[in-house]
Amino acid sequence: MFGIPTSSRTDIDFLAIGDIVTDAFIRINHASVLYDRDGDAQICLENGAKIPYESVTVLPAVGNSPNATVSATRLGLSAALVTDLGDDAYGTDTFATLRKNRIDTRFVRTHKGLQSNYHYVLWHKADRTILIKHEEYPYTLPDIGTPTWVYLSSLGEQSLPYHDTIASHLSAHPDIKLAFQPGTFQIKLGYERLKVFYERAEVFFCNIEEAQLILSLPSADGPTLAVAMREHGPRIALITDGPKGAYMATENGVWYMPIYPDPQQPLERTGAGDSFASTFTSFLALGMTPEEALVRAPINSMSVVQHVGAQEGLLSREELERYLTNCPENYTPQKLS
Repeated sequence: MFGIPTSSRTDIDFLAIGDIVTDAFIRINHASVLYDRDGDAQICLENGAKIPYESVTVLPAVGNSPNATVSATRLGLSAALVTDLGDDAYGTDTFATLRKNRIDTRFVRTHKGLQSNYHYVLWHKADRTILIKHEEYPYTLPDIGTPTWVYLSSLGEQSLPYHDTIASHLSAHPDIKLAFQPGTFQIKLGYERLKVFYERAEVFFCNIEEAQLILSLPSADGPTLAVAMREHGPRIALITDGPKGAYMATENGVWYMPIYPDPQQPLERTGAGDSFASTFTSFLALGMTPEEALVRAPINSMSVVQHVGAQEGLLSREELERYLTNCPENYTPQKLS
């Protein structure tokens, strides 16, 4: 069934589409990190052993798109979510959490006899490894009308026909602006299968490794990837590179933005990319230029990594603007070309 309406759909500034999960953060100290031949880090646990853990923190109503709706709401937009739940206890907790966060839940579907998505997050130092399982829901797109922005992100592997339905709705409503932040399955599908979303996107987000995979440019750097991604359709392309900053390509050129300095060592990095993307999109929706949005997006990322999970550290607009007012002198965008 659908959730209770909280506003008419013509009043929705920001509507996100994507899967929702409950994350169980399991903090472990008894692990080691090794590196393979390609330099990729591998978390290692002793096979067959009983391994102590420090704590478990359970966070309902998370995921790329749910995180984005919370971010948009705290920044002052009216935000709704299109997603699917099981009719279990996790689904009940998730729905209640969405309402607590003032998310419009009318498009949240609960499926009788199905389970809700539940992920295990192995949290070691500031990094995390996530054990994921997406339940197979009968995806259908409700009548979402014409929100100002649609924010499309991670969906399960059985969702390909659902993508086609979403694309048809966007085609029929050209005034809707699209922000596209592909998840794992969407990246695996490749550019050609989801070309309609790349070409339709007002703004596109991914990290540098994902861009290299999507564009088949395994050794390309951030500026090159941002330009190449924009040439594939998006009006604005943003490529994040973790603590090294982010790159943006627009019709006005290519920009580099450093991270906002961490007040202390990050607690864990879940949600840094989601907060960057959703904050940037939210400020576009609030009427700012891409350059103005670019200097604000890293501030929410900085705040998020000081907390457990992707939502606790999300800032209000007033809080974020205070950080910007008090930013260091070197926290400024650099135009590269």
